[in-house]
Amino acid sequence: MTEPVRSVTAYVALGANLGDALETLRWAARSLTELGEITGVSRLYHTRPVGGPPGQPDYLNAVAELQTVLSPLDLLDGLQSLEHQAGRTRNIRWEARVLDLDLILYGEAVIASERLSVPHPLAWERGFVLAPLHDLAPALSNPVTGQTVAQALGQVDQTGIVAGSGPWLGGAAPDALLSGI
Repeated sequence: MTEPVRSVTAYVALGANLGDALETLRWAARSLTELGEITGVSRLYHTRPVGGPPGQPDYLNAVAELQTVLSPLDLLDGLQSLEHQAGRTRNIRWEARVLDLDLILYGEAVIASERLSVPHPLAWERGFVLAPLHDLAPALSNPVTGQTVAQALGQVDQTGIVAGSGPWLGGAAPDALLSGI
């Protein structure tokens, strides 16, 4: 008798700062359904770039909660395939990008391999990840440190991180989505 496939809650960070970033993030969020069931999506955030080459445009960021039966590496492969389909190239670390999809958490798993580190090694230090993750799961804790998203967000610099005020996955105009930014 085969064991039933167990669904796992994963959190995926979405970011873009090249091309039509809003439309790319909408496409990416819809495309995540190929990898599992989306059970939550944060607000859209307008953020300043962190690290990387100078002169980059600002980012749009969000986080999606995904129920998946994929293994962590299969999920990573799926995320990287979506990045590739969107036109992502990898030339310079932390360069501007048409789409960035990062696996932040995969259930309570702690993974340290050549290809994948979960929890994402920098997520608990980055306001542009923590702010949208806080929208979905403020009490969620890092399986390594035990620190909650709310605690971590309170300890990071949130300068240049501005939340959008409306739904961003629908057909609303970008100005309506980013009002107040």
